[in-house]
Amino acid sequence: MSEPIMVKGYTGAIEFDGTFITIHRTGMRARLTVGKGDKRIPISALQGTQWRPAGGLTNGFLQLVISGSSETKSQFGSQAMSAVNDENSVMFTRKQEAEFAHLRQVLDQALAARIAGHGAQPAQPDVTDQLAKLAQLRDSGVVTPEEFEAKKTELLGRL
Repeated sequence: MSEPIMVKGYTGAIEFDGTFITIHRTGMRARLTVGKGDKRIPISALQGTQWRPAGGLTNGFLQLVISGSSETKSQFGSQAMSAVNDENSVMFTRKQEAEFAHLRQVLDQALAARIAGHGAQPAQPDVTDQLAKLAQLRDSGVVTPEEFEAKKTELLGRL
């Protein structure tokens, strides 16, 4: 990962830097639910995610399933009410849902890569090799000069 991802929800924020997931809690909502402060979780402890999209009248949530942790389960009431009091969950509004969906996708990919490589991060392709291959595609007419420039700019931005 080149830059950490930070998403702010209704009951807290989640940051992911490729190695650690940090749940940040501040303000009155945090005091009323699971308490203020930060919880830092290594990606190696992530077992999965639970997701509920926001509805017309309800907030959604992203719950991190962590090894050695028991997520709050409610015998009476809804999953959303359980998520409010779960220290591994952050609720979000409909406006915040797209950012949380992106974070969930990134976390699921990191989890899949960890499982596939047993903890090893997938090798990143070398940018110079990608540029050389891209130039060959441009020279052979498969990629337009405009497409080449756009992709080149994107690749150089990763350095």
